[in-house]
Amino acid sequence: MKQWTAVIVMLTSFVGAQAHALDCSQSLLNHDEKRLLGGSENLCQSYAGNVILVVNTASHCGYTPQYEGLEKLYRNNRGKGFVILGFPSNEFLQEWDEEQDIAKFCSANYGVSFPMYGKTKVLGNDADPFYKDLRAATGERPTWNFNKYLIGRDGHVIAHYGADVKPDSPLLLDAINAELAKTVEGAPPAGSAASPPPGTAPLPNP
Repeated sequence: MKQWTAVIVMLTSFVGAQAHALDCSQSLLNHDEKRLLGGSENLCQSYAGNVILVVNTASHCGYTPQYEGLEKLYRNNRGKGFVILGFPSNEFLQEWDEEQDIAKFCSANYGVSFPMYGKTKVLGNDADPFYKDLRAATGERPTWNFNKYLIGRDGHVIAHYGADVKPDSPLLLDAINAELAKTVEGAPPAGSAASPPPGTAPLPNP
């Protein structure tokens, strides 16, 4: 009898831990976002437990070559529980009008494979709710394209970086590596990578 009681307690604890790990109701990441040329996904359900770099991107900006460094950063670390979320934006009048053109540009010029989302407002009262929450959490808004927000495994924002902080900046890399070394409940195991949600179309081939 005591053995069965112990088993029941263990199972109850495990189920409770799993439910806690998947509880997105209070998470900064609890936002539904439409993938570029794809379906929508809940960021928390897809990426909770990962180290996340959120970037507002543009195709016709002096910082656009950062796509190359971002893709390299993603490929080098995605197996460790790291993901980059790219949000194309025309806030600074340097993005294509059509999302199809954004997707073709990213694929043809930089081979972008990290998750990209639909064209997004990142400033002002009509900013995307996720970006409103990022600003509330940091007190910082994007001042130009390729601003970056780093989110830790626990779902809290660690830092905001301006466009001049490149993907290979020691400042950024040290912060990412420090978070990758941490383990929290619900975090993906080493060697796992975030996968696209069902119905998400890949970026077109060049």
